[in-house]
Order: sequence, then structure tokens, then C-alpha cells
Amino acid sequence: MCANYEPISKSRAQLLNLFEPTFDYKTDIYPNYEAPILFSKRGNLEWRLARFGLVAHWLDDIKKAKNTYNARTETVDKKPSFRNAWKKNQFCLIPVETIFEPKYIDGKAHWYGIYRRDELPFTVAGIYEYAVIDGVEYRSMSMLTINSDVHPFMNQFHAPDDEKRSIIVIPRDRRNDWLNCNHEQARDFFFEMPVDEFTAAPKSEMHKFRPNTH
Repeated sequence: MCANYEPISKSRAQLLNLFEPTFDYKTDIYPNYEAPILFSKRGNLEWRLARFGLVAHWLDDIKKAKNTYNARTETVDKKPSFRNAWKKNQFCLIPVETIFEPKYIDGKAHWYGIYRRDELPFTVAGIYEYAVIDGVEYRSMSMLTINSDVHPFMNQFHAPDDEKRSIIVIPRDRRNDWLNCNHEQARDFFFEMPVDEFTAAPKSEMHKFRPNTH
């Protein structure tokens, strides 16, 4: 699971061969914060701001949108909060510099940043939704996650007795395919985190390891 991440820096969008977003956003994202996403409109990539934590289109109170920042791939097509976006093929990419996960050492959670070894930004598979509640329009998104109990890198995170979960990184050459696939094809994109491409460091020390990302 991922409840905190560092979104792509505007000035580094060019590293993904993208134009810079024209809007501002926070450099440390938590649930209910707005963050940049990419989706395909008539075959063209477009930036949008979206709330981190999917807001189902049928909600009548924004306070009822809870813990929807991650969507399990095993149940995304069945859960009421997510199944509409899934059925309508509302797939997005969430451009990221670093995701943060807890690693338990001596029984205590220590937050670690997970990032590419080459320090390039990367894109996470997500779904997005539109909702109007009390006259307010919400564009929102959730990161898709897969089981990582036996993954040699991602299984070191989260509490010892908890199921291990991982985001899905969409490779550069599959981004357009992901954004334009349908829900029957989507499961072909549930890639495991490439072990040789990622590393991790304590969040408190990230400025030492990655001084030039912002």
C-alpha cells in the first residue's frame, strides 16, 4: 500500500518526455491532497489535478470517501468505490519521484523512500473518477496495488503480520498502452516492481541520497 509519495517535480517532467504541468501542487502527497495525473484524451496525454483517494460517483457526502487511495487489483472490479471507474476503463498514470512505505525494525516503523536507482521519475498505474457532491466537482484517483508477499524487494515493507502490497510501475514503452486499454486487457499490465531498477533509503535521510530532484 502507498499512502504517501513525492509526485514528479514540474521541472523534471521533461525526463518523461512531457510538457511541464501548468498548475501547482504540493511536493509531499498524502490522502485527500491534490496531485498531478496523466490520462489519454483522444490519444493525447493530458495533465490534470486529482485528489489522492478515489471519490465514488455515487457518494452524497465527501466525508464518506475513506481509505480509497489504494485499490486492490484482486477486488477492484467488485468494490463499490472502484468498480465504476474500472468498468469505464478510466485508467491513469501517477507520475512519481518516490513512494514512502514503513519498514519495521526492532518492532518500530521506520519510513523509507523507494525510488529508481537512476533517480528518474516513474509512472504508477491508477484509476480515476469524477463525482459531484453538493455542487462541488471532484476529480480523484487511486493507485492500483498487487500482492508482494514473495517479492524479494517489496516484501520488506509494512508490518510483519500484514499482507505485503506493492504499487504497479508502468514502463516507459507501455504507458500509452495502459492509458488506452480496457478493463479486460488491464490485467496484462499488473507488473511486479523491477528489483534491479529500484532501491530504498530512510525518509529522514532522503536529502542526502537525492539532493537534486527538486
